[in-house]
Amino acid sequence: MNLLITDVTIVDPNSQFNQKNCDLSVENGVIAAIGNGLVKRGENVIDGKGCILSPGFFDLNCSIGDPGYETKEDINTATDAAKAGGFTGIAVLPNTKPVVHSKGEVEYIINRSRYNLVDVHPIGAISRDMEGKELAELYDMQQAGAVAFSDGGKAIADDGFMSRALQYAKGFEGLLMVYPENKSIAGKSQVNESATSVLLGMKGLPALAEEMQVSRDIFLATYHNTPVHISTISTAGSVSLLKKAKKDGVKVSCDVAAHHLVLTEDLLNDFDSNYKVKPPLRGKSDIKALIAGLKDGTIDAITSQHRPHEIEFKDVEFEIAAFGIVALQTVLPLLLKAGLATELIAEKLAINPRKLLGLAVPVIKEGELANFTVYNPTESWTYNLENNYSKSANSPLLNKTLTGKIKLVYNNKQLQSYG
Repeated sequence: MNLLITDVTIVDPNSQFNQKNCDLSVENGVIAAIGNGLVKRGENVIDGKGCILSPGFFDLNCSIGDPGYETKEDINTATDAAKAGGFTGIAVLPNTKPVVHSKGEVEYIINRSRYNLVDVHPIGAISRDMEGKELAELYDMQQAGAVAFSDGGKAIADDGFMSRALQYAKGFEGLLMVYPENKSIAGKSQVNESATSVLLGMKGLPALAEEMQVSRDIFLATYHNTPVHISTISTAGSVSLLKKAKKDGVKVSCDVAAHHLVLTEDLLNDFDSNYKVKPPLRGKSDIKALIAGLKDGTIDAITSQHRPHEIEFKDVEFEIAAFGIVALQTVLPLLLKAGLATELIAEKLAINPRKLLGLAVPVIKEGELANFTVYNPTESWTYNLENNYSKSANSPLLNKTLTGKIKLVYNNKQLQSYG
């Protein structure tokens, strides 16, 4: 499909056209020309005035449920939601049934997602059945197409097991992505440990539980001189630990979920289980530290932490409700609400996630394969059941007016526009 986008602002730190207003044409899936006053030659013409054109977003932390939990989300609905959120690539976690812990499950996901506008990359489990006891078939999964390894939202409690996993992965440059929680301290906590948890009468999850685990993984990464990626940090203390580790040359990286940059624990006063996430929503001082960490380079990437659930897992008492929200379609509005600049969004949501996984980074440049997202940062829209493309609806942002609208995505010679 030939395409011409006129009068759009390109935001790509790797492009010579960064922050410039241009026309951009695509022919047979390749960026054919970038400039001003490009001649219309029967292409599909889109007016990009007031819009940003960025490399296509990429999500490092997405649950889909396929195979085994397709009632939550399948590959088709996940990629539909991803497109609507501006994502042209997603890395999907192994918390399925069966768990993605051998090359067979990796190949299933790759084959099921072929020919999609959204590139779907499997993340294999670190341990068999994500039980933290026996190493999964890491090397075989990497050879089959797994881009990294994770036990999803399950923290690896056994220090010796984590040490052996890092040592083994080092042999073939595999990246372990770990969830930071000390289980013995966290226990069965529901919310952030603070005055709010006391007011709500629920066991609080202290920042200490996250920060002790972050410290452990920094020590192990230092000892083995091998990379480790820490997923979804949420506290000011974690930012400080990781900032120092990076300054010391430790091979550590990390990400933050978009909702942890805006939503705070104060929203839990009405016991709305759609705000129940893990790590839990924290305080304003944590948000301030997380945003500062993004700006100074301590935090490498931003994720959706997309966690779809059927209604029976959320429409229950807060204490027994499942953790997580559907989030692919609301990442951009949250980042804009957090005050992040468009260039920082491109870096943390499109460029760095692919770098971390060793994937090709799309560049807005003539002759390059077209892989981009166009959005209007000032346009408002209402997120509701009609335009929610996920199979699940567990989001606290449903029926709310959001600012920042995805206008189109383009990848793999395919275009999807949203008016």
